[in-house]
Amino acid sequence: MVNKKLILKRILVVGAFFFVTTGTHYAQKKAAFRKAEPVSDRKFWLMEMDKMARPVIYSLAQDSLRIVMPRVTSKRADNKEQRIQVQYLEVLGRVLSGIAPWLQGEGGTPEEVALRDQYRVWVLKGLSNALDSTKKDYMRFDLGGQQLVDASFLATAFIRAPWLWEHMNPTDQERMVAALKSTRRYKPVFSNWLLFSAMTEAFFSKYGYEWDPMRIDYALQQLEQWYVGDGMYKDGTTYAFDYYNSYVIHPYLATIVTVIGKKTNAYNGMIAKIKQRNERYAVIQERLINADGTFPATGRSIIYRGAAFHHLADMAWRKVLPDQLKPGQVRSALTAVIRKTLESPSTYEKGWLTLGLYGSQPDLADVYNNQGSPYLSTSIFLPLGLPDEDPFWAEPAMKWSAQKIWSGEDFPNDHGVDLR
Repeated sequence: MVNKKLILKRILVVGAFFFVTTGTHYAQKKAAFRKAEPVSDRKFWLMEMDKMARPVIYSLAQDSLRIVMPRVTSKRADNKEQRIQVQYLEVLGRVLSGIAPWLQGEGGTPEEVALRDQYRVWVLKGLSNALDSTKKDYMRFDLGGQQLVDASFLATAFIRAPWLWEHMNPTDQERMVAALKSTRRYKPVFSNWLLFSAMTEAFFSKYGYEWDPMRIDYALQQLEQWYVGDGMYKDGTTYAFDYYNSYVIHPYLATIVTVIGKKTNAYNGMIAKIKQRNERYAVIQERLINADGTFPATGRSIIYRGAAFHHLADMAWRKVLPDQLKPGQVRSALTAVIRKTLESPSTYEKGWLTLGLYGSQPDLADVYNNQGSPYLSTSIFLPLGLPDEDPFWAEPAMKWSAQKIWSGEDFPNDHGVDLR
């Protein structure tokens, strides 16, 4: 009976926090922004990132994620109980991989600095809770193959934000390494999943741990075989017109070869090709963004919302956009995507992202989707890792390709590129 009372008390306390956070907190922010019109794109991005990430990161820091996070799965879930079991590591890895560059950054307005400092505290405490078997939010990494996916996003976060790794205490670092190593037991699906195994090994390589070159080599060599042309790869043995080139393939390839390229010259030729393909696919991505911020709703995992442009955001953050894409142009296009994918009143339910692309659209969800899945959306916020004075933020708003073309402006022609 005592335990039940304690649990009930905790639910009430955390529930009260979310009422404030998702109601009064954001209402006050929006009111303040309205008084200070016009709102800068960066302030808007920060507000939306905070709204999306705060319930996850704050709850985990309070050891309350399992208490407050809804247990939601696709209505066509292949294994409902299993999908709920893995949703906690899933949401942690996805959120951290998206906000990692911002956590790594420094400077900004006093308000942004204070927000970043608070998140850093929450994240370090949350990671400690996730790795401590005595805590309610302890996360196991051995609950099935999906853990290989989720662990790789966590590895990506540490690669993108060395600050996080460097500020974890030694015990938590040891536990994290052991947890990531435990996912080696799982055989990746013969698809983009090969990159999940490779990313975890890239993490080990970056931070001086024993790593398996074969897992990385196999992934890189196989993806080279799956390259189909014009900047795009197959996701396995067949080609699908979806966004997995952006959700996973291009950002993962770019990150992995950046790490491994510092260890060996063996992949120099491949790295040069990957760079060219990264640039071409970024051009294609920018052209997919319609004048109103919408984009073709095609393929699986479409509930990842803004993560459809993970690659374009990653290219902007890494400052490697091709010459024909100006930073201010890409910022304006991505801002339009953020507004469009998050503007529906049913985007959030009690502070948590719903399954859908434009609000709650549960029939769009795939068999593997759970409450943690849509949080890959945070990947669109990667450019928040750039400082205020970077051209991405400092350049004035610009029309992107679709706006220019569909307003009747003359525009350079486009054509495919052979990058084999």
